[in-house]
Amino acid sequence: MATINAIRFDNPGGPDVLQYQSVDLPAPKEDEIAVKIQAIGLNYIDTYHRSGLYPVALPSGIGLEGAGIVEDIGSAVSDFTPGDRVAFGTAPLGTYAEAVNIPGSVAVKLPDQISFDQAAAMMLQGMTAHYLIRRIHRVAKGDSILIHAAAGGVGLIVCQWAKSLGATVIGTVGSEAKAELAKAHGCDHPILYRDVDFQQEVRRLTDGKGVPVVYDSVGADTFFKSLDCLAMMGTMVSFGNASGPPPALDVGTLGPIGSLFVTRPTLFHYVAARDDLLTAAKDLFEVVSNGDVKIEVHQRYELSAAAEAHRDLEARKTTGSTILLP
Repeated sequence: MATINAIRFDNPGGPDVLQYQSVDLPAPKEDEIAVKIQAIGLNYIDTYHRSGLYPVALPSGIGLEGAGIVEDIGSAVSDFTPGDRVAFGTAPLGTYAEAVNIPGSVAVKLPDQISFDQAAAMMLQGMTAHYLIRRIHRVAKGDSILIHAAAGGVGLIVCQWAKSLGATVIGTVGSEAKAELAKAHGCDHPILYRDVDFQQEVRRLTDGKGVPVVYDSVGADTFFKSLDCLAMMGTMVSFGNASGPPPALDVGTLGPIGSLFVTRPTLFHYVAARDDLLTAAKDLFEVVSNGDVKIEVHQRYELSAAAEAHRDLEARKTTGSTILLP
């Protein structure tokens, strides 16, 4: 039994419910690995767990993503040994901590050329980008795509990765600075959604045809207009709620407006099988290692300042990837 510092919360609510506490960490169970955390990823889903939008059993830890060094392994673990560098993006809640015990099945070995900071900043967001553009709609040369929040963590990865595949990338952003950031990372047409009707602009940019796929992590504010951006038989991918949950949808309307497809995916299903996790991680590590996708940590916070990090994230003060440091 070791004593570590970690973030916990007893009740759902705003960032102030997050508490920096000393907690006991037992030895790993037979299928677990004990990891000394070097960096922790901050993701919007963390705010959903904290706020109660996605209910969790309380009291609870928080965080799904991190990178570190294996310190101990359970008796049934054969894929890892102490000293291995590892990363993970779908761990059980509780990665906002100095150390964690996690199932070995959710971790992957980290290539030497990728730093702990990069890994913590990219596993959840990067594997999300992977299922968006390589599985739900396999982006190909000549495609035009729309990605909302193009200057966010997932957005910047999607922009770069899709551009490397030969796509034309259209993205929505909230400021001139974010437009420049998205453009520098492969977004051909950043749209300032506060100043321009993005649905009309997408139609203009595609000569009225629309796009085959929209990737929408914003939710309430963008959902129906995103449907209006789709070409016939296009796919609406709703994968987040930054502005609140998407509104109710009458599926009967999807036929008359173009036989559209709508999906609400979650990363956990796309990497539930060990082989799918390893494939997603391998593909992600490859595009990062060869330079097609650059992972840049734009914000760093001490673990004890997790509440401040959440406030900045929800206020849309952050761009790209953010990590916490224990």
